[in-house]
Amino acid sequence: MRANLKGSNMRIAQVCECYHPYIGGTETHVREISERLVKRGFEVEVLSSDPSGKLSQMETINGVQVRRFRSWAPNEAYYFSKELKKYLVKNSDSYNIVHAHSYHAFPAFYAAQAKDRNKLIFTPHYHGVGHTFLRSLLHIPYKFLGKRIFEKADKIVCVSNYEKDLVIKQFKVSEGKIVVIPNGINLEEFKGLEKRNKNYRAILYVGRLEKYKGVHYLINVLQKLDQGIILEIVGKGPYGKSLTNLVKKLDVEDRVRFLQELPRNVLLQEYADADLFVSLSKHEAFGICVAEALASKTPCIVGNTSALKEWIDNKNCFGIDYPIDVCELAELINEVVGREVTQVKLLDWDEIVQKLEKIYSC
Repeated sequence: MRANLKGSNMRIAQVCECYHPYIGGTETHVREISERLVKRGFEVEVLSSDPSGKLSQMETINGVQVRRFRSWAPNEAYYFSKELKKYLVKNSDSYNIVHAHSYHAFPAFYAAQAKDRNKLIFTPHYHGVGHTFLRSLLHIPYKFLGKRIFEKADKIVCVSNYEKDLVIKQFKVSEGKIVVIPNGINLEEFKGLEKRNKNYRAILYVGRLEKYKGVHYLINVLQKLDQGIILEIVGKGPYGKSLTNLVKKLDVEDRVRFLQELPRNVLLQEYADADLFVSLSKHEAFGICVAEALASKTPCIVGNTSALKEWIDNKNCFGIDYPIDVCELAELINEVVGREVTQVKLLDWDEIVQKLEKIYSC
């Protein structure tokens, strides 16, 4: 193993199912740490799948070398890629560190299979269940394969205490093998953000459109809220069509805006302009959009579930229990919407990368 090197002497592979311009929690995480590691003198290469087959196979983005491999991702899941597996088997030893991300897709498993003399770091972003009935069924046999990633990893980085407890319980991992390093945000980009005047109040959701995210509850609750409250949904995903159908069925098309692929500066302004951010997801390993909403001084409501419950302080972020009662949700929204956010302690990505560098170098 050759990990006890620093800066330009260390070559790091970040292995993930997708990378920029794909959007998602894992994609954001990998991009933020990769670009900062390059600035700190490390040579970083992202090894990612590309199910679209439309992106460049090789390019450099903000100093990060990106190598993409064709993959098969049925229903935007799993990300099978023979090419990526073959590349890792042949080249893992050329990296000092292979940092694999996401238990829920095969690239991390390929990294574990290919481990040679490199040090293997694993950030599982683990939710505990599949996001559909079929994926939940497939989790059972996949667990025997996925367990190998935890076994082969030299260190496991969890992004919340919830995720850490889940990993220990379900995979019997030694607590000493795990370190908790939360996701960060880029605090600098939130400086100077100001709420613009508007003639309505906005509830904001940002994230993938999956049923487990609970966006349908926000559409259902609109009929119980003042007509001056609208819902803005930023994201895309396999549940998007069902959500648009629900909007039509409930005849609230004039109160719901669907947005996607917003430029970063536009998304930041959406956070700032919102009067309330809501995430009713059943399964989250962290909740980075909650952090970004709070950094924008927007109050939040989250499902009292998974890692989201770690955000609840009943001052800036409020929880609601599952199963969601729409009447109770309406009452909570009326209580919280437009509330002023007080000081919240949030970590910057630079702090996160400093913690990672210590793990890489030991």
